[in-house]
Amino acid sequence: MASTDPISRRRLGLYLAAGMATLALPLAAGPAAAATPDEIKARGKLIVGVLTDYPPFGGTDAEQKPAGYDADVAALMAKKLGVSLELVPVTGPNRIPYLLTNKVDLLIATFGITPERMKQVLFSNPYSTLTTYIMGPKDLKVTKPENLVGVTVGVARASTQDITVSQIAPPGTQIMRFDDDATTTQALISGQVQSIGASNTVLAQLTKDYASLGIEAKFKMKEQANGMAFRKADTALQEWCNGFIGEIVADGQLSQINQKWFGAPLAPLPPMPKF
Repeated sequence: MASTDPISRRRLGLYLAAGMATLALPLAAGPAAAATPDEIKARGKLIVGVLTDYPPFGGTDAEQKPAGYDADVAALMAKKLGVSLELVPVTGPNRIPYLLTNKVDLLIATFGITPERMKQVLFSNPYSTLTTYIMGPKDLKVTKPENLVGVTVGVARASTQDITVSQIAPPGTQIMRFDDDATTTQALISGQVQSIGASNTVLAQLTKDYASLGIEAKFKMKEQANGMAFRKADTALQEWCNGFIGEIVADGQLSQINQKWFGAPLAPLPPMPKF
């Protein structure tokens, strides 16, 4: 199974510049030293890492500030704690480093619960779900993993779909990894790859905005349960967040957020995955 990351010199320069800008974002705020709900209350601010390249879970508003399902959940959490909220943009690859180096208190970043990630972080109970697919144009004859031989598949680096595609793709599949879902999607639109591994939210965007391309789901890879993520020592914050998730499910606030961003009430959340 081949894995390539073709990057032109110009694009590499743009990536490096963007990476430097991203690294600078949390430094102005200082480290998120708080680790327990009481410490966060004493500081008066909750610092949460969120994606900004994965709408409607994590995107930006008209002022280029973080907005989406995850940001709304973080806002409810800050309100419950009685503190202000700071949202720190993160990417798929740097989510865990930002958390482990205390740049954020926790992640609410569409983070799929996997055994590999559980070796590094603690997860809350699921607060959202999504489905990942292999998708491509109608004329691409792919209906199962075995058909990926000789096919180029784009994925966002370090994402759940990257992990899943790497597991299911047979030898002879060419996997191309990109910095985020936006560049992965653009690679499919431009014809740089024949297919991509992505979620139902990406599929909805492609069918709405690029209907002429005829992009469709080829086969389902997995249902992904998303959890908030914490440092291994932050068990008190994990426990508090599990209670918080239970409350906003029970009182309908989480369903209201789902209705706002996905146009439908929240479906029953899956139980915590067992590995």
